Amino acid sequence: MKHYAGIDVSLESSSVCVVDAEGRIVREDKVASEPEALIAWFASQGLELERIGLEAGPLSQWLHAAMAKAGLAVELLETRHVRTAFKTMPVKTDKKDARGIAQLMRLGWFRPVHCKSAPAQEVRAVLAARKLLQGKLHDLEMSLRGILRGFGLKVGATTPRTYAPRVRTLVEGHATLEAIAAALLKAREVLADELRAIERRVRAMAREDERARRLMTTPGVGVLVALTFVAAVDDPERFRSSRAVGPHFGLTPRKYQSGETDYTGRISKIGDAGVRSMLYEAANVILTHPVRGSDLKTWALAVARRAGMRKAKVALARKLAVVLHRMLRDQTTFVAHRSAPMAA
Repeated sequence: MKHYAGIDVSLESSSVCVVDAEGRIVREDKVASEPEALIAWFASQGLELERIGLEAGPLSQWLHAAMAKAGLAVELLETRHVRTAFKTMPVKTDKKDARGIAQLMRLGWFRPVHCKSAPAQEVRAVLAARKLLQGKLHDLEMSLRGILRGFGLKVGATTPRTYAPRVRTLVEGHATLEAIAAALLKAREVLADELRAIERRVRAMAREDERARRLMTTPGVGVLVALTFVAAVDDPERFRSSRAVGPHFGLTPRKYQSGETDYTGRISKIGDAGVRSMLYEAANVILTHPVRGSDLKTWALAVARRAGMRKAKVALARKLAVVLHRMLRDQTTFVAHRSAPMAA
């Protein structure tokens, strides 16, 4: 008889549940959240496992990769889909979550998530570290401005180079504020140095990645946009059509239709928010900066005249997702203008 398993992954231990084809619980246990422990546990049960499900999370990709390599039929499940399915459960525990995942695997009512390759995860980790350093640097500068403002000292408009001299000038003669400013400016200098170092690493990664260099031939697409998109797509062949990339990153409108009600809302904003943000920024550059003309910009400007600039930027971001995916799949560079149709 076929069996189906669900794993609710936690940091130290994971709840495992196995059900048969009729939905009856066959095994339940707590297993250490380590690939070797989970693989050994399933091997010791002597059951024919049709599918094993894990909810996507911080540890799930690591566990999924090792279990798949061991020959287990393991699937990553979309978190949003799993949470929606479990909303009817009045009591939430790890054991019940494992049971629910096992039943989803049995019924086939799940949406699998792509498990990213190790290189793609490394790129995403570097980009996340860069964003974290950038955010902490901004928070530190704004916090120092807020402290000085409480004493009537206004930093005003500055550049990265003039920020520190301006702060030192303002706090001169005030011993307490001088000590605070010295400590925070020293921390700011360290953060800025590390941010510059990791940005050099990001640029080096883009130079070494042939796919990123190919995408950067597109107007408005720079190092960050190219690396973010390449790491998120990972395997272009996992999309049956380039048109599916826009909905995958939440760049298509929501739709609600029931009876006489038919409503089209704003974009869904599901999927990777970082990719969506990068695509929107690229679209903003194309529409608001004097980049080289192309059919892409001409099309977006026509949308802007009909529906406004904001909707045009979203539409162009969606179009960029389609174009960039096609470039990855076909291994081609950006073509600014379509060739004229041949005469009949």
